[in-house]
Amino acid sequence: MFKLSRKKVMGTLALASVMLLGACGNSKDDSSKKKEVSLPSIEDRYTPDEATPAWQLDKKEETTKLTWYVNADWWNTEYGKDMVTKKIKEDLNVDIEFITGDDTKLNTYFAGGDMPDIVTIFDSNSQVARKADSWALPLQDLAKKYDPYFNTVTREETLNWYKLSDGKSYGYPDYSNTQTDFDSGDIFARDAFIIRKDVYEAIGKPDFTTPEGFIAGMNKIKEKFPDLIPFGFNDFAKDGSSNGSMDGVVQDMLGVPYTKDDKYYDRNLDEDYINWVKAFRQVHQDGNISDDTFTDDGDKFKEKLQTGKYATVMMGSFVNQGIPLQTFKANNPDSEYIAVDGIQSTIGNESTLTQAGISGWMINYIGKECKDPAKAIQLFTYLLSDEGELLTNFGIEGETYTIDDDKKVKWTDEARKIQQDSPEKWQLEYRMGEFIQFGHDRFKALNDASYVDAVKQMQKWGEGKLTSQFPTENIGPDAGTQEARALSAIQTNWSTTLVGMLRAKDEKELDGLLEQYKGFQKDNKIDDVNKVRNEKIEENKKKLGM
Repeated sequence: MFKLSRKKVMGTLALASVMLLGACGNSKDDSSKKKEVSLPSIEDRYTPDEATPAWQLDKKEETTKLTWYVNADWWNTEYGKDMVTKKIKEDLNVDIEFITGDDTKLNTYFAGGDMPDIVTIFDSNSQVARKADSWALPLQDLAKKYDPYFNTVTREETLNWYKLSDGKSYGYPDYSNTQTDFDSGDIFARDAFIIRKDVYEAIGKPDFTTPEGFIAGMNKIKEKFPDLIPFGFNDFAKDGSSNGSMDGVVQDMLGVPYTKDDKYYDRNLDEDYINWVKAFRQVHQDGNISDDTFTDDGDKFKEKLQTGKYATVMMGSFVNQGIPLQTFKANNPDSEYIAVDGIQSTIGNESTLTQAGISGWMINYIGKECKDPAKAIQLFTYLLSDEGELLTNFGIEGETYTIDDDKKVKWTDEARKIQQDSPEKWQLEYRMGEFIQFGHDRFKALNDASYVDAVKQMQKWGEGKLTSQFPTENIGPDAGTQEARALSAIQTNWSTTLVGMLRAKDEKELDGLLEQYKGFQKDNKIDDVNKVRNEKIEENKKKLGM
């Protein structure tokens, strides 16, 4: 649900420089900060039980007050006013003060030493995450002492993924998909080549799967629908942190491998992919890609989707575009966007579409200075449990949803009406689907109405095309290193190069730009960057037991 926004947020919230961790320990002198914390006793409150969540056992009468820092200014800091957080407060007898900020504020916390009780960050490859043993409490120790039921609601693979060198896990993410999730059918593909249904039928449903067919199809569209933009794609980030849907998404459609011979593979230089970049260049030269597409922001992209201005789109994360897609479908029921086969490998590779991987998105930690670590781990357990997931996704059973004999969740008539007719009330008073620090797509799959109708055909089209790419997650060089700086420069240069290739006047100019990019990579010691990547691929494989 949040895939595109995740990418954008991570681009703007690149977490924690090495300097930040000067306060939480990255030198030989910080060993005292890593010593074991004496966890407070709960003898007078309850006796932990493996079969019962500790929040149901805790007899503490005084309301616990916890501070929870989220490293994102957009997070809703309200607590206890909406249905979801009222129920959390009631069940756990806990008040939460949410604090939001950016890297500067997070840096201040570490420098001052006055840490919040719970911390949520977004980059599992950051120094903050890699040095979590210096400032956070190990989840295994908290579960053993306070809430062994925690181990029944977590995924062992996810905990293993977040283990540090001491063999303990300090953070737990939302939207962490394991191989079981990929195999279950409960999570859906998010990317597709889509086309307006009326356009597709009017031009005779041509074959878009080959570069030649793609170019010819775009010319047919221009001829029959001169007022439309034949081909569009997700917006390019102004800072070069994202290239819309024109590199990674296209590469997944083509099945370009992530590794070869167990080593990192530069997908941007793949011959199959470059052949398609040349086809897109021709589409631009033919006048079938608007130059505005390269400069439009996200709002402009959504506006053009909502009005059906694009005839076709290489769509990354269509669920994130559900509102404009649904608006267009509602106003033009015979012209809705549909996913069709298009942009396929010229060498016979199958599509390998991706989804959120095992790293997840938001990573949650309990700080060493937490006022009540027992209550904090109870909160983690609660939100990860079926009870907590059903609450945060669907509200309260009987009031906002029911569960039928097939274990499917359905909105009550009243809830559905509010959801459809009063979206502001739905957000402010109910807050379903927003409290996502421990969310998971498999719970959204319980409700057929979790997704707008406009994307359901696209999800159906993507069945059987999802693949996991766990070994290549978070393999970038550590922040602050020479290799990290080199990679940042290379990625920025690639973004400029890709735009230049797509807009090149001929293939000779395109080839020249590509050679310049290869030279830039070499000058910035890409081999050293790839050495780090390969080392981290091996680390990941060990975590995964591969």
